[in-house]
Amino acid sequence: MKLLALFLSLCFILASCASLNWYGYDNSKTSDRYSQSDKNNDKQNTEEGIASWYGQAFQGRRTASGEKFDMHMMTAAHRKLPFNTEVKVTYLKNGKSVTVRINDRGPYKEGRIIDLSYAAAKAIGLDRDGIGKVKLEW
Repeated sequence: MKLLALFLSLCFILASCASLNWYGYDNSKTSDRYSQSDKNNDKQNTEEGIASWYGQAFQGRRTASGEKFDMHMMTAAHRKLPFNTEVKVTYLKNGKSVTVRINDRGPYKEGRIIDLSYAAAKAIGLDRDGIGKVKLEW
């Protein structure tokens, strides 16, 4: 009887030390500025900074997400946003916008916040300028 009580006490202690996060949901990401918002949450995340674009030299190469880069798709590279996050990119010079999907990491050039695919850059007129100030919304 004492052995059973000891066993149950030990199980209780071990269970209380265990994580309640059994399904792989990472609670720490909910406060992260770069995590995707809930569909029911009206709060919009924004970021402003310099964008650039990349194209032919990377065509067909693997992105950080594992898919092949296609310069003709509406995709982009961001340092922190989760893969598959949809981001509205507005070129502040002319007000044109495009929605891209994050599928790569970058940019690696200091001072830039996003690398657009050639198609996305062309859609907002950034292809001619090379770089420009943009607003990101997700």
